[in-house]
Amino acid sequence: MTLPAQTHADPWPSLPLDAWTDTCATLHLWTQIVGKIRLAQTPWVNHSWHVTLYVTARGLTTSPIPHGMRVFQIDFDFVTHELVIQSSDGGRGGLPLRPQTVATFYERVMEELRKLELPVDIHKKPNEVPNAVRFDQDESHSAYDAEFANRFWRVLVQADRVFKRFRARFIGKCSPVHFFWGAPDLAVTRFSGRRAPEHPGGVPNLPDRIAQEAYSHEVSSCGFWPGGGPVPHAAFYSYAYPEPPGFSEARVKPDGAFYSRDLREFILPYDVVREADPRDRDDVLLDFLQSTYEAAANLAGWDRDGLERP
Repeated sequence: MTLPAQTHADPWPSLPLDAWTDTCATLHLWTQIVGKIRLAQTPWVNHSWHVTLYVTARGLTTSPIPHGMRVFQIDFDFVTHELVIQSSDGGRGGLPLRPQTVATFYERVMEELRKLELPVDIHKKPNEVPNAVRFDQDESHSAYDAEFANRFWRVLVQADRVFKRFRARFIGKCSPVHFFWGAPDLAVTRFSGRRAPEHPGGVPNLPDRIAQEAYSHEVSSCGFWPGGGPVPHAAFYSYAYPEPPGFSEARVKPDGAFYSRDLREFILPYDVVREADPRDRDDVLLDFLQSTYEAAANLAGWDRDGLERP
């Protein structure tokens, strides 16, 4: 399937959550299945960095996953709308991305892996979602709107590009820019180097030990997610853990950014960036990332001279 040329003209496309809620929910669970395949086959890395997906020129990828002496990777292609599985010995499989239940998607992915002699056993219950239903039993989520899946990926491309510019300013410990399928969100996280108080946990369908390991050290984290709950629209976010006193009252840029007391993080609606002058969009987003980071780092007393690129 080739999308009309005009759909590719705007690099920051409209992404109203209410127009693709069902597709967003289904795609979220599909990415969890693929992410859990990487999780099952990959050595544990600090802060769960081994489970994430990465933005590509066509969609999202697991990057190479070990399987014995071979490696394989799984890619979501949101241009031709395919899931592609490739192995280091030349094997190739996959399936079309189209309306289908989560249970069907799960069975087809596992069958493709078996055909390639790459069997993988995953934990079948979704993480970070309430009322989770096992993937192999979920017949209720089945929507797939190709246009909005493509728009979502195109927003991720822009966010990934700007986040990498922001990440380059920091020389301390910092995560890659990567897609966490639990939320789901694209995120990048900076660390002060100091230990943090134990995280209280309580994330739906996620063992407390995972959250506690993820937040073992002080962080300033930012990202993008399609929205939900108290923020029913696509948005960029920024938070600190532990949150220093005064953080919620900090003055940040640009106009339109606000502190959500429900989420305990700063929010910048995606449309604030999208509706800015095209020449200024990167700077509008960078202002948000930088000003919220500075609020966290200054209030928490980070060694900014030692952690930032001059």
